[in-house]
Amino acid sequence: MRYSLTLAASLALSAVQAGPIVTRNHVVTTPTVNDGIILNYALTLEYLERKFYMEGLANYTQADFVAAGFEDPFYENLKEIYFDEQVHVQYLSDALKAAGITPTNELVYSFGTTNPMQFVTLSSVLEGVGVSAYLGAARDIMNKDYLTAAGSILAVEARHTSYIRASLNQSPFPNPFDTPLRYNQVFSLAADFIVGGSSPVALPFKEFPELTLQCSQYYYEADRSSVTFSGAFKQAAKDFGVTKDTPIYAVFFSGLQKLPVQVRITAGNAGDYKIDRLPAGISGQVYVLLSKSSTDFSDENTIAGVAILEVYKKGKIPATPKAKCH
Repeated sequence: MRYSLTLAASLALSAVQAGPIVTRNHVVTTPTVNDGIILNYALTLEYLERKFYMEGLANYTQADFVAAGFEDPFYENLKEIYFDEQVHVQYLSDALKAAGITPTNELVYSFGTTNPMQFVTLSSVLEGVGVSAYLGAARDIMNKDYLTAAGSILAVEARHTSYIRASLNQSPFPNPFDTPLRYNQVFSLAADFIVGGSSPVALPFKEFPELTLQCSQYYYEADRSSVTFSGAFKQAAKDFGVTKDTPIYAVFFSGLQKLPVQVRITAGNAGDYKIDRLPAGISGQVYVLLSKSSTDFSDENTIAGVAILEVYKKGKIPATPKAKCH
């Protein structure tokens, strides 16, 4: 699975990945984009978020959230978030039509949550990815009106993220900077939830080979915790022909930092890559990929990713026990 969620509390996200319709690629190249492609990229993400909240509000009642520890007015605030996502979908769709560009449409999604805690935990992940997506695309937007609109949506998504994180007893602002992600990085995360449907728009984005985090019984702590990437060496050897002598780097994206750590291969037949210590100075929702380069973290050098870790600052891990692995 791409996700390691500290407060997942029985969330088995393997259930989420019910067979994305997108084909995984061994070699992924950096896409060429324009404003129309970027707007449809954003619309793709907003459709996913809108459907997520629509299903959550339909599946779980106000009483369900209260019983799970999310006291009023949490349920009403979720309705407000859902409304925001509806407005974002409509705005982006109208903007594309006004420009004479065909907008994409809603696809079929599977989120795999079975209780309110799982829903809220996944909400935090999705909102964080949304912020990173808008932030990463901002530099490519040419039309100033589109750029202003994207910045306005990004700010609202960041408020969603902070509110949901605080509701999970996580820091609402764990890092002085939000983390920009590029198109294929975001697409690799979002596509895990797409299980069907078709679009009239062919976007130029591809998924990287999947990067699976081995579940840890401990919280991830900066400058202390180890991380194991299950089966990553075996998969990279198969996909890219790497050997035990090929230097590979786990690159951690946190705020504006991109921090490479050379991996080692674990003993035995598991075929795992591992780092023995997370970089210092990372915190919050941190992204990681595997790269063939310690300096050039382009799509062309990425061999697996993207995975997500919730990382605590050194010495700041919660006193409550971490949810058990499943």
